[in-house]
Amino acid sequence: MYLQVLEELAARWAAVAVAVSVHGLSCFPLATFGTPAQQQRWLVPALAGEQVGAYSLSEPQAGSDAAALTCRAEKTADGYRVTGTKAWITHGGVADFYALFARTGEGSRGVSCLLAPGRADGLSFGRPEQKMGLHAVPTTTAHWDGVTLDGDRLLGAEGQGLPIAFAALDSGRLGIAAVATGLAQSALDVAVAYAQERTAFGKKIIDHQGLGFLLADMAAAVDAARATYLDAARRRDAGRPYGRQASVAKLTATDAAMKVTTDAVQVLGGYGYTRDFPVERFMREAKVMQIFEGTNQIQRLVIARSLAKG
Repeated sequence: MYLQVLEELAARWAAVAVAVSVHGLSCFPLATFGTPAQQQRWLVPALAGEQVGAYSLSEPQAGSDAAALTCRAEKTADGYRVTGTKAWITHGGVADFYALFARTGEGSRGVSCLLAPGRADGLSFGRPEQKMGLHAVPTTTAHWDGVTLDGDRLLGAEGQGLPIAFAALDSGRLGIAAVATGLAQSALDVAVAYAQERTAFGKKIIDHQGLGFLLADMAAAVDAARATYLDAARRRDAGRPYGRQASVAKLTATDAAMKVTTDAVQVLGGYGYTRDFPVERFMREAKVMQIFEGTNQIQRLVIARSLAKG
């Protein structure tokens, strides 16, 4: 049901849907790995809508390769001192808290998850990225210059950061799949409405087989995207493994959104290339969905590795 809500939000305003999905992603480590005391203190206001969260894993030189991150959380007598730079943070600079992944040791088992406050001495942010789409949601870098965090900010155990991050991303990918599906549905709806009204050579353009078949392919892509994310979601609800299915859903839905929104521009012709109609915005918004929460190349890698394991 949560994913269907995200789809409906995205059908109206993709930036808002992405904001809600990212907030859910940022709450996942606390909801899944936090202690009851941590959850009572921080999760309750987050789920009540009193606060907004951000997910801070990527770095300027560590995106898809999360194990290569260098932001460090040095152990102190009272907690941790965080130093380093994080990148591509949705809600960066405005979030009330950050699910922050930083290095507390070496190797892939040397990363830990910390729930950092949105305001702290030594924490600063770069200017918002000038993005192609999703302008309503800020995306920034964050600079941690010796920021001190209390020890109770650690979620899970030290060194458990990457498993926490990847578990969160499995759920987050379903959120983005639902958002992409809603965006694609809106593009299809606009294209069909236009094709019902526009005439050429004496009949509605939807009645020309060439265009009708294009719209049919768009509809099939939207329906397939919805089916894949619902399949993965039902597996998750049933407590079954769903990591591969989450990657399939993210890959299928975001590729579908890119194709459907591009085709919607084509259906509208010259008008589709103007800002008088929303399809050019849909196309710009769809592109990033093939990139964040793990690029679609990474999704293919995840799927291939799951097949290799049998």
